[in-house]
Amino acid sequence: MKFNKKYIYVLSVGLTVLLPLSCKKNFLDQTDSQHPTASTLFNKPGDGVALVNAIYDTYQNADLLKKSLWYYANFQSHDFFNWGNDRFYNTYAIPSTFGAIEVFWTRAYVGIARANSALPIIAKMKANGVLTAALADRLTGEVYFLRGMTYYYLAASFGGVPLELKDGTNLGLTPRSTQDQVFTQVVSDLTAASGLLPWKEALADADKGRATKGAALGYLGAAQMWLKKYADALTSYNQLTGKYTLLPNFIDVNEYDKQNNDESLFEVQFDVAGTQSWGASNEVAWISTFGMPEEVTNFGYDYANAALASSFQDGDLRRVATVIGPGDENPSPGIKARGGIKSYPLVISGFASTDPAVKAKYTGDDGKIINTCGTKTRPWVGSDNSQLRTGYYNEKFWRDPTLVGNSGDQTIFGAQNQVLLRFGEVLLSKAECQARTGDAAGALATLKQVRDRAFGGSAPLTFISDGKVVTDPLQMVYSEYRHELSGEYSTFYDLRRAGVATDFVKSVYGVTIPAGRELYPIPQFEIGLNPNLTQNPGY
Repeated sequence: MKFNKKYIYVLSVGLTVLLPLSCKKNFLDQTDSQHPTASTLFNKPGDGVALVNAIYDTYQNADLLKKSLWYYANFQSHDFFNWGNDRFYNTYAIPSTFGAIEVFWTRAYVGIARANSALPIIAKMKANGVLTAALADRLTGEVYFLRGMTYYYLAASFGGVPLELKDGTNLGLTPRSTQDQVFTQVVSDLTAASGLLPWKEALADADKGRATKGAALGYLGAAQMWLKKYADALTSYNQLTGKYTLLPNFIDVNEYDKQNNDESLFEVQFDVAGTQSWGASNEVAWISTFGMPEEVTNFGYDYANAALASSFQDGDLRRVATVIGPGDENPSPGIKARGGIKSYPLVISGFASTDPAVKAKYTGDDGKIINTCGTKTRPWVGSDNSQLRTGYYNEKFWRDPTLVGNSGDQTIFGAQNQVLLRFGEVLLSKAECQARTGDAAGALATLKQVRDRAFGGSAPLTFISDGKVVTDPLQMVYSEYRHELSGEYSTFYDLRRAGVATDFVKSVYGVTIPAGRELYPIPQFEIGLNPNLTQNPGY
């Protein structure tokens, strides 16, 4: 859904005021932006579509995606670390004043308010004949999906949060519902969405990327798992059989030219709109470049745990497609096509430097310009030669061949979509459900689909993780969450959902997550606004 939209400034009906969260992906061509009314705003089908597009806009923000969801999924698991201003994640000391979680909370509830406002408007447009029944049902399904998905991430990140479900009722005083109550609402929303939305193949090309029945069922199964309704989740997941497939080659899952592929259930859509250097809008993101090595981009603000790289079983093709380190060439077909690591401006100028120390950093073991992510004897750990940074980086985000970071033409902001849910994760979740409902053989068969792809055709019969043989199907699933999904948006969420996050991090890394710190703190600013909000224990 690479939206082509015109400017929207205000959508208001009655007490509802909807303000855009960003300005480049605009949603509605309106004739009167100063004194809008229901009759001027919602009198043609495109107005209903624009109303729903405004809810999608919630997620087109790098602070929400990278600094909130991605940080949680990867820093909390201890598979990745921060080297910027957010190093408190490395020790689970996230302050309640951290700006990104405030952005997360604010944007989430603006999106929810937009969804609550959209439902009665779409119903009225349908009743008045402005929208056909088919389009109204699809748009209503998208609204329920987006509201359900937003509450999914709020509850998965913060635990219980306030439930706002009606238009115009949010006075900022609603107390927190329990985590289970929120996920019960998520199940309700996604059940409604799955009954209204089409399968992806029924969407026109122009609508590619919109919520589908498959996306709703995928998140529905996950929400049911949070409620420990594993048989129900299996029913949801089984409906996806034959509708989605694993890509044959794991490297293609996150490739820049493979967006919205047959494995993807839902991804946040990004477009290049305007400049890709400093000053760009939220429509293009710094998600990729800020995590690429400083030696390539002048950034390098997050890096991988070296133990993650060594935890993969021998022959697992996911290792180099997930985490790239000293001596590794970039395996991305897109990066290879641009000339590999040796083609980046900083690498070229560094190899040409007359400073021996600089030249050495960009010289391969063969004496030629380096084409690997550092070397084993000279790992890329940044200009400060830190003994903390490992020299390993997230390969899944090093795929956009146009990005060079703060060098060359300073192409910093990229337009790569962010995959939030894909079929590989669905299969692992299905395997967990099978194991928990007593079907160990089924769980192993489902796991084999994922592992066979990981090993290029046929996985070894012996399951090895972190150098240890694993025989318990549930432990296999937990390991696979990590090896299939690290560097994306799911690992720690799935481990916390399974109830094993703290124990897993302790067993893998010997690190104890402080009590209560599996969750984010409720933003302090929101507690100041709402006296009925309570802080999470441990903060």
